Amino acid sequence: MSGLEARKALTAVQIVVLLVLAYAMVNIVNDARQPEGEGVITVTDTTGAVHTFDAPPERIVVSNTFGATAMKMLDADMSSVVGISGDFSDETLWPELVDLPWVQFSAHSEIDYEALLDVRPDVYVVFATNGMVDTAAIRDRLAPLGIDVVAFDFYKYDALREEFNQLALMLDKMDAYEDLMEEFDAIEDVMATALADLDEAGRPAVVMEHHASLTRDPVVLTGSSQWDDIIRIAGGQNVFSDLPGHTTHVDMEAILNENPDVMMFDGITFELGYDLNDPKNGCTEHFNLIQSRPGFDAMQAVENDHLLIFSGAFAGPMMVHGLPFIAEQFHPERFEEGAGEALLDGFYTDHFSVDRTGTFLCTMTGE
Repeated sequence: MSGLEARKALTAVQIVVLLVLAYAMVNIVNDARQPEGEGVITVTDTTGAVHTFDAPPERIVVSNTFGATAMKMLDADMSSVVGISGDFSDETLWPELVDLPWVQFSAHSEIDYEALLDVRPDVYVVFATNGMVDTAAIRDRLAPLGIDVVAFDFYKYDALREEFNQLALMLDKMDAYEDLMEEFDAIEDVMATALADLDEAGRPAVVMEHHASLTRDPVVLTGSSQWDDIIRIAGGQNVFSDLPGHTTHVDMEAILNENPDVMMFDGITFELGYDLNDPKNGCTEHFNLIQSRPGFDAMQAVENDHLLIFSGAFAGPMMVHGLPFIAEQFHPERFEEGAGEALLDGFYTDHFSVDRTGTFLCTMTGE
């Protein structure tokens, strides 16, 4: 072989090598995005369990509205949902789901395994760390039947983006995920700008009580609760953030000693939120209870009419969209009046195609 022929042969080999490398790089990029129908989809849920799929699952059971709301926010094909819990009762929010078979009465109740098997799901979406849901036991029961138990919470701020990421991977909705993250970024940029020069002294001291305080001594939410990050990012300071656990009992004297600027309560038992207006007047009952506690009438939060009951929806997938509305309750002078309400309106218009209705906040003054 002449020198020229050898060089030509070497060049040909180099070209082949480059083409192989280029092909490999394309596959690596494609695998990272994991488009539908190409390769294996790998999803790591919030419990750390790894799930693999050849394609986005076509038959999904969703046990809770948080998971279904996240699917809506990713513009997922809701026709893939074949079973639900009894939590999907609102025909306006869930027109495509409300008539589907129930596999359990609520997200926290026992599973009707016969009903679950009847709908033949590929995937069962449950809460990951909710204390009322034994995710590990459900997985042990369903794994031998070929049903993937995929666990997400969508109620913890520090895990929210990654949960959306993993759900988007599973559903082949990465473009929608990227659009949603841009939405999140824009909202959080507004928050950061409005509160940029806020020092610790300017943060109102907040006590966040659990709804269980209706029937027993105060139960407060601590630093590991889903509300702690929300309070901090909204410009407040949870005075019990250093206590252990998700919730914990405290003496009434402990709250009086803190003399908080704001007392907040999660509205799970007050029937607040979309198309809900506290029909049993639970807000007024609760405000009366708080004010009747010995010594609470002289507390700053009571004297300044700064007792707030928020819809539980604020501690779910829409928590980022709700941040400005909550921050307005702490720092009304830093936000354009009505901006938070408008963002909530946009959330329901954009992701549910409905006009927002209902009560999302109860105050002592009723405003």
